Amino acid sequence: MSNTPALGTHVVVVGAGMVAHRFVESLLSRAGDEWRVTLIGEEDRHPYDRVGLTGFFAGASSADLELDRSVLDDERVRFLGGDAVTRIDRSARRVTTRSGTSLAYDRLVLATGSYAARLAVEGFGHDGCFVYRTLDDVEKLEAFVQRRSAELGRPLVGTVIGGGLLGLEAAGALQGLAVDCTVVQSSDRLMSAQLDLAAGNALRRLIEARGIAVRTEAVTTRLDADRSGQVVGLEFRDGSYARADVVVFTVGVRPRDELARAAGLDVNPRGGVLIDAGCQTSDPRVLAVGEVANFDGMCVGLVAPGYAMAEVAATRLLGGEASFPGYDLSTKLKLSGVDVASFGDAFAETPGALDVIYADPVAGVYKKLVLSDDAKTLLGGILVGDASAYGALRPLVGSALGGDPSAYLMPEGGTAPPTGELPDEALVCSCNSVTAGTIRHAVHDEACTDVAGVKACTKAGAACGSCVMMVKKIVGAELAKTGSAVSNAICEHFDMSRRQLFDAVRVSGLTTFSAVIERFGTGRGCDICKPALASILSTLVRRHVLDGENATLQDTNDHVMANLQKDGSYSVVPRIPGGEITPEGLLVIGQVAQDFGLYTKITGGQRIDMFGARLEQLPDIWKRLVDAGFESGHAYGKSLRTVKSCVGSTWCRYGVQDSVGMAVQLELRYRGLRSPHKIKLGVSGCARECAEARGKDVGVIATEAGWNMYVGGNGGFTPRHAVLLAEGLSDDELLTAIDRFLMYYIFTADRLQRTAPWFEDLDGGIEGLREVIFDDALGICADLDAAMEAHLESYQDEWKATLEDPEKLRRFASFVNAPTTPDPSLAYTAERGQPRPATEDERADSRVLIAGTTLEVRR
Repeated sequence: MSNTPALGTHVVVVGAGMVAHRFVESLLSRAGDEWRVTLIGEEDRHPYDRVGLTGFFAGASSADLELDRSVLDDERVRFLGGDAVTRIDRSARRVTTRSGTSLAYDRLVLATGSYAARLAVEGFGHDGCFVYRTLDDVEKLEAFVQRRSAELGRPLVGTVIGGGLLGLEAAGALQGLAVDCTVVQSSDRLMSAQLDLAAGNALRRLIEARGIAVRTEAVTTRLDADRSGQVVGLEFRDGSYARADVVVFTVGVRPRDELARAAGLDVNPRGGVLIDAGCQTSDPRVLAVGEVANFDGMCVGLVAPGYAMAEVAATRLLGGEASFPGYDLSTKLKLSGVDVASFGDAFAETPGALDVIYADPVAGVYKKLVLSDDAKTLLGGILVGDASAYGALRPLVGSALGGDPSAYLMPEGGTAPPTGELPDEALVCSCNSVTAGTIRHAVHDEACTDVAGVKACTKAGAACGSCVMMVKKIVGAELAKTGSAVSNAICEHFDMSRRQLFDAVRVSGLTTFSAVIERFGTGRGCDICKPALASILSTLVRRHVLDGENATLQDTNDHVMANLQKDGSYSVVPRIPGGEITPEGLLVIGQVAQDFGLYTKITGGQRIDMFGARLEQLPDIWKRLVDAGFESGHAYGKSLRTVKSCVGSTWCRYGVQDSVGMAVQLELRYRGLRSPHKIKLGVSGCARECAEARGKDVGVIATEAGWNMYVGGNGGFTPRHAVLLAEGLSDDELLTAIDRFLMYYIFTADRLQRTAPWFEDLDGGIEGLREVIFDDALGICADLDAAMEAHLESYQDEWKATLEDPEKLRRFASFVNAPTTPDPSLAYTAERGQPRPATEDERADSRVLIAGTTLEVRR
């Protein structure tokens, strides 16, 4: 069978992945009607986003991952899916496919990509062994895990062989399927291609704190199976053995160059079709792009270089001049709760390069900048534990930092980094080679007024998404220059502010993230909009934070209803309303802390916090506390934290009102109230202000005439004193005013906005706020009152409800196959008679206390 377009230049593209899709899009966006393209892919699917493959396990469908279909709907394109080229006849300029189709070409583009390698070990073909490369791979993996766990009647034990980027993402995917996962790495550290040893060690601690075990310097020599051929374990070079029900290989990729070899094209001995800077192979009519192409002795499994090659190849075919600049190896790990990035000359291989390093091993933070020998030009860097600076730093590679380099590395609260604009030539989106100047051009000359418009126009942020915040910052700055309104969209997935999104959810009555984003948003969401919407749904739907799909939206602390500490343990914080506690309650807390070896501290909010609890201990600890009448203190949530009080008129000779009684009433009224940010209240029994009420979001101070109410007091980075809202309120008037203030704040504040900046932004400031709350200026007081009443009626103690639900309790296991086994990475030493996390030096000392042993203070 022959099928050759009759007119124009015919380009045949072999392979239908992301790079091939980009090439076709780039070519046809600039080519005339005389051009024809045939795209041939062996997968029976349209091209899809392999970078976002892990999103499949977060609920994304195969359709969600599809790339822009309009590219293939172009009348100049013919797409042959589910077929594969089996032969290239260069002399006849013709390709033959598996189905027998024969196609003549004028120019041929090889975009065959790569395949996932497997270890050459005995047993790699056993049932339960997978690679992690395509949608078919992940669909089969998910189906196997679900089937096999049902057969065994328990969660599976899994091993990922390979601790690189893909391996860690695969481990996260397995963990999302309730598989107890271990990552096995043959080298001495994770992500050894991107991180130095210190960064690798910091990453290991983060991964292990997430509940994924890590085994380095471990070489697999054999996979064992049972009689049915199902994998059951792995043997290692050192003679050790590990049980496994499922094994995923992520040991790298190999270029799919077999077609090129058979066609006689020049191929690197170690793999990959040799190309020049114009992406041309040894045959002038054949080009190669993406992972199959070998440039300067390298084949790289990243999408950004492939996209750059696609643009170069399209430009060359159209008669233009373009050269592939070489590989940008910048990477950012896409694993929830683990912040890692590497960019530029991360290993300081440039002669004379200098390192600037900030490290906090206990907190799992490691940051390194590589500078030129004059300490002015940024060459590269590594960020582990806090990669928030990645978006600002990576575009500056090759440019002067313009300030003290350490300012980019110090924790929040340190010296702020310079805030100057990026130069036009700074590369903002490495995946799509988009510079700051290109984004500015899109804003001013292409009338792009938001991130979505810039993304559509320039492709900035359209691949991995790590540059989206920087794109948003540039767009906002350029719009401000022109006097245009700046978008207050919560993120790229919702073209609304938090306030607008709150109203949309309230009016529509939608109850799940998937329903909300389907109606009001786009894409699959991100770590900005998901927690924000979780808070909104908690207010409006009022279900348990771990119920249904909304459990996946929560922040790290809400996932286990405890505050994660720097060593990977958790804090336990029972509610103590108003700081008032009985002797019996004190005895229970003391006994629990003693029995579980917890560090105890009385906090500034008049509570007793217990630190050092392991994940699997949390249900047992809370069972004892709940049985004794305690409930969750919500220290982990963006919600009411505490209501602090003095002893008031009950004991104090200066007290004029019962401040303790009012504080208890307020805390029991607003407990569990989710909000844009944490909320703190204070009640003082007289003007001497011992409860420091004017430093709280709501401060109440007693007078002979009643209660004075203050609002907008915040501590933190920018302390604010609360402002007087009303005087001489009765108990009922005070409760009504606080109800309306808090609900108005929850209804209208931006994401993570404290009460002080919120009410300062309100029309009319404090006077406008009084009119809303007391005069019903907006006509919403009935709605605010009803919302608070609904909160009071629906409140439940989250820990008590969790203890009554076996499904929720499954989350609290250190290891799925050994739920009571302590995390071996936790270690403590004694200080002032209590345990605290051991430093790296102390871990080697015999006096260090290891988690899981009987805790005693060793001197």
